[in-house]
Amino acid sequence: MSQTITDIFRDGQDYMKIWPMKKELNSLFPEGRVISATKFSISVMPPVAVLSVFALVNFNGEHFIPQAIAVGAFFLSLPLQGLMWLGYRSKQTLPPAMRAWYQEIQHKMRLEGVVVSQQRSIPRYKELAILLKTAFNELDKVFTKQWF
Repeated sequence: MSQTITDIFRDGQDYMKIWPMKKELNSLFPEGRVISATKFSISVMPPVAVLSVFALVNFNGEHFIPQAIAVGAFFLSLPLQGLMWLGYRSKQTLPPAMRAWYQEIQHKMRLEGVVVSQQRSIPRYKELAILLKTAFNELDKVFTKQWF
């Protein structure tokens, strides 16, 4: 199952929207930090790229245009790197210990009467994100406290 680069970026954007940004998850998963850095870089890096290209060409002359373009391309690539990481991560299968934790959460949510999606035999991080978002939205803090 090969994906195009645009599919990976789209998966990264979807995963960024799905992942619950809760402080309880920050010590368990790097997603919170990557999402924060990616959102920051999406808003900050395009102006930084333009300013750096302008400054390099303005102060060093037109024969520095190739270096200026390289620096600008680097700054523009930073948000894409975050989206790419998130896209790949969303498609990875959960490790065995994490899979057992996923199944435990899903089972307890069903016992509480929360409607959850059908359990996959080999869940991915995207399914975990959906499950965790549902858990934080539907259940009270007393119930979710036992997991974190």
